[in-house]
Amino acid sequence: MKIELPEKKKLVFEMRIPIRWGDMDAMGHLNNGSYFRYLEIIRIDWMSAIGCKPDPLGEGPVIVNAFCNFYRQLEYPGDVLARMYVSDPGRTTFESWVTMARADAPEVICAEGGATTIWVDFPAQKAKALPDWVRQIVS
Repeated sequence: MKIELPEKKKLVFEMRIPIRWGDMDAMGHLNNGSYFRYLEIIRIDWMSAIGCKPDPLGEGPVIVNAFCNFYRQLEYPGDVLARMYVSDPGRTTFESWVTMARADAPEVICAEGGATTIWVDFPAQKAKALPDWVRQIVS
């Protein structure tokens, strides 16, 4: 069963991630923990690309949940084509979604995942309204 991406999702980033031999498990396919690493890689690379550099003495994004659904095995060797979408900006949060396919079969989704991101004032350890520049990107 595939997750249903929101109607108003917005593609914001895509990248290729090489499948490394060490990402495999004893069954010869991508370890389930590696999918979460790939979700992290695309999320961090996207945030870096938009100039979102968290400041421990200021503010920035924090992931409050993450999930992944697995549909087909990914195996070494190969590259994963990861596509990141955003949706549902709230006062302090937005959703991110990622599809993962083999780069040599981009139409076949092997896994889908996502996360809820909340904007935080780090010293106060409190949620803070999304800055306007972030809201414009995720809307």
